[in-house]
Amino acid sequence: MQRAVVVVIATAVLGFSACATRTPVRTPTGRSTGILETQEGLASYYGKDFHGKITASGARFNMNAMVAAHPTYPFGTRVRVTNLANGRSTNVRILDRGPAPQHRADGIVIDVSRRAAEALGFIQQGHARVRLEVLEWGKR
Repeated sequence: MQRAVVVVIATAVLGFSACATRTPVRTPTGRSTGILETQEGLASYYGKDFHGKITASGARFNMNAMVAAHPTYPFGTRVRVTNLANGRSTNVRILDRGPAPQHRADGIVIDVSRRAAEALGFIQQGHARVRLEVLEWGKR
């Protein structure tokens, strides 16, 4: 009887704990990738005109930092951005809201800092087709 109670309690605890966690995206091999969400679209960048201004998160924007603006990701979220044309990638932290609605209508899903755009290799073009991979969620 005691053994049956222990089995029931253990099953309930394991079942409830599995419901409370986010499941990472799985690769075809079944191994965890650590990627929590992916999105594809265009990236643009912002720099001098916004340098030093206060962002939506309350932090001061630094165009030389590896940061970005996203319309919905929580502030502090870490995202790997990959330029699909050249394969270059970099990690950024979300600290602002954007792109502006008219730019989102054009398919722009993220605005990165000038420094991040340099790392991704699209300063000359002004925008690039990218993949976003959420590595860690910020505070909601």
